[in-house]
Amino acid sequence: MRSGRVAALIAAGVAVGAAASGCGTASDEGSDGKLTVVTGIYPLEWLAVQVGGDHVEVTNLTEPGAEPHDLELSPPQIRTIHNADVNFFITGLQPAVDDAIAKEGGERALDVADLVDLLPFDEAAHDHDATDHDHDATDDGHDHGHDHAHEDEGDDHGHDEGAGDGHDHGDEDPHMWQDPELMAEAATGLAERLAEADPDHADDYTANAERVGTELDAIDDEFSSGLKECKSRELLTNHSAFGYLAHRYDLNQVGISGLDPESEPSPARIAEVARLVKDKEITTVFTETLASPVVAETIADETGAKTAVLDPVEGITDESPGTDYPSVMRANLAAIQEGLGCS
Repeated sequence: MRSGRVAALIAAGVAVGAAASGCGTASDEGSDGKLTVVTGIYPLEWLAVQVGGDHVEVTNLTEPGAEPHDLELSPPQIRTIHNADVNFFITGLQPAVDDAIAKEGGERALDVADLVDLLPFDEAAHDHDATDHDHDATDDGHDHGHDHAHEDEGDDHGHDEGAGDGHDHGDEDPHMWQDPELMAEAATGLAERLAEADPDHADDYTANAERVGTELDAIDDEFSSGLKECKSRELLTNHSAFGYLAHRYDLNQVGISGLDPESEPSPARIAEVARLVKDKEITTVFTETLASPVVAETIADETGAKTAVLDPVEGITDESPGTDYPSVMRANLAAIQEGLGCS
């Protein structure tokens, strides 16, 4: 994985250097000479700060603690998109951002969906219903190494009303930041775009992307080794926001509700999940920092399971188990290891 990213970054640097004399930015730089980068959600903000370093000014449109899927933009925020050098976003995640970028900043858009392979919803959801097949908790037959491809696994995983929600995300799951390797790929693509807009600092963007790629590889290593041997592989979550994590590390995500954390699961869905908890002997129901825990706590009470908290890493608040993307991801790893009985 890393050799491919390095080659891409080197090639981008050569190309930018050759074209530097005729290359300009798509819009005016910030008043302090920095490139302006606009993001819609925290993980991309973190990535832009890491890759851009001192040469960029990053504005995130979603306030900490706000539900990013339901973001509504103010006129000043739309002007920010219009004036940005780079609009860094994930199509299908935030409809208001998609619409504003299409109208005001499409020519300066950098869509993560063009940088990484997003998973189809049916593959990312990886949800099980109460009749799904058994899964060996320790001998799973999957490769947990770095070259784990996000291909169709060929299983016919059960789906139900918990896999859908009221938001139109398109055909692909946009929650790619739950996979550190996809974040590293996005860092490479962002560095290339920043280098095109600001050739004088192309080498810095390349070096920053390589550095953050190393950090993300380390997180991936920790997840791969930390989740290799677990008593259970059933990841029962408040909503289906952890499909990429489950897919990469061969867990079975069971979302009580769909991709919208505010959606209410039906009584039939709640009963179905409760049966699954008993059938699979699931011991932990994971709630989330930005979603109501009521339904998850009800299922836990009815089945004798305990609850634990996972952070979807959609924003950093005082309630977050860390101060940035790496620390929250590592806190999530620790919570999953405890909840699934990993050794």
